[in-house]
Amino acid sequence: MLARRIRDVIRDQKILVGDAELTVREASRRMAATQVGAIMIALNGRLVGIFTERDALVRVLAAGLDPDTTRLGQVMTDHPLAVTPDTLLGHALHLMHDGGFRHVPVVEDGQPVGMVSARDALGMEMVAFEDELNRRDIITQVL
Repeated sequence: MLARRIRDVIRDQKILVGDAELTVREASRRMAATQVGAIMIALNGRLVGIFTERDALVRVLAAGLDPDTTRLGQVMTDHPLAVTPDTLLGHALHLMHDGGFRHVPVVEDGQPVGMVSARDALGMEMVAFEDELNRRDIITQVL
């Protein structure tokens, strides 16, 4: 599973991209509406930043900033680490672990094309894990 390419993980994904002038409140509304934990920030179609749920909590709410007047450009992570669609899932997970973050933008020629999150990455692995638990339950019931 870790040998899958990122392009397979993000195949049918809808991405959320905004600009640095977007307010934290509006970005948060868009994230909630699309049920994603991060928004990529682009300038002239190229990735320049990322803003996550954790950023909203730590950099905005805990810092006492007003989400209605604070712009993403003030609180985003500038020039985040990104991967390409041909990157292996295992490598992306390694980057997340080492960097202490849960979202990695996927770019092609600098343009955002997807987002890998820890949750997305574990999707197929969780299904396999649940299947294994079900098989074990069946075996236990038979014995």
